[in-house]
Amino acid sequence: MDAQPATTAPAGIMARLRAKLSGSTEASSEASLTRRLAGTIFIIRVLSAALAYLSQILLARWMGGSDYGVYVYVWTWVLLLGSMMDFGISASAQKIIPEYRASGDDARLRGFLSGSRWLTFAVSAVVSLGLAGIVRLLSPWIDPAAELPLYIGCMTLPAFVVANTQDGIARSHDWMRLGLMPQFIIRQALIIAITATAFLLGFHLGATAAMIASAGAVWIAMAGQMVVLNRKLATHIEKGPKAYDIGGWLAVSLPILLVEGFYLLLSYTDVLVLQQFRPSEEVGIYFAVVKTLALVSFIHYAMSATTAHRFAEYNALGDKARLSAYVAHAIKWTFWPSLAATALLLAFGKPLLWLFGPQFVIGYDIMFVAAIGLVVRAAIGPVERLLNMLGHQHVCALAYAIAFVMNVVLCVILVPHFGGHGAAAATSISLTFETVLLFWIVRRRLGLHVLAFGN
Repeated sequence: MDAQPATTAPAGIMARLRAKLSGSTEASSEASLTRRLAGTIFIIRVLSAALAYLSQILLARWMGGSDYGVYVYVWTWVLLLGSMMDFGISASAQKIIPEYRASGDDARLRGFLSGSRWLTFAVSAVVSLGLAGIVRLLSPWIDPAAELPLYIGCMTLPAFVVANTQDGIARSHDWMRLGLMPQFIIRQALIIAITATAFLLGFHLGATAAMIASAGAVWIAMAGQMVVLNRKLATHIEKGPKAYDIGGWLAVSLPILLVEGFYLLLSYTDVLVLQQFRPSEEVGIYFAVVKTLALVSFIHYAMSATTAHRFAEYNALGDKARLSAYVAHAIKWTFWPSLAATALLLAFGKPLLWLFGPQFVIGYDIMFVAAIGLVVRAAIGPVERLLNMLGHQHVCALAYAIAFVMNVVLCVILVPHFGGHGAAAATSISLTFETVLLFWIVRRRLGLHVLAFGN
């Protein structure tokens, strides 16, 4: 008699919660699939975060503050440039591939699946050589400890770019694990394995050695992903002629590149400006804070990666009601989990930072400042992907450009005087401004309410 309420009450609560988040008592099949795929992506990113967190803790303890700061600085450049050097094709794949499939244009689909990777590899290799030449020219003004790691970073970029392109292709087919695991799980595991082996063998683990390990991990993970992706595509798409509409690809991709580029610049400006004005040890502490809060942004990333190609599909079908309901669902499942994750991370922030080393605990206050921008941004969900997929890339890029300029100006003003606190404040203010701007743009252009609460 007492057992039944005890078992049904939690089930009732969970049912009401699911109904609130989904907007109906029975979620649509699309919403259910989205949650499953987003859940898969989120789990991969959480596992990746755990591995990345472990690798950063080990590197910070094995390398010391100064070498770790140099490594963080160079690796940030790799992440920033590598994510931009694919022309936006990794993101536009989620628009191009569904449109080719919907129109039955198999020749162009086959051409894109192979040609996009060759194109991004060739151009990124040429650009990497140019960047290495720039490092050589600027060597008199570069910290000697950072020069060789920067060259290694240049060698890493082509593999990093191809991996991003393959990620976009895999996600467009709902192969989330194939798209994400090589970059986020296998790569991190390889970095840990290679650096741990070097450390145990008695090698000096400085910034150069850490970059060699990271470069090797990127190339190995990319090559393995390519083999598996080619096999899956061979069974999924019939052989036949290929058509290469490179001009069409770039027409779609370059505006998206502007959006992605300004977003990445906005994401990494704080670390790069901090390196110019503050000691390497302080950069390492701030980077530890950013890594600790990464779980919040993973939720946004999971929903963005899952929903983008469906936004394009529903728009191509002209089903505005279905699109509107799907957007509302994506926003709710971005904001509320992000809010819960932020509260959890702030509650356990000190012990998490202590894992990097006792000196990293002084960055705990910075977490609260940095968290504000992340929570505010989550309130409108993946609307930048919505704008990109519906042909509003240019205005979205303009919004990101304005937010980026604001972030640079605020960082330059605040970082010299307030260090990591100033960098976090500048980024949170810029993200809040960007959120308001994107909300207004979607409201005006698409007539959609893109806020997790209200009507």
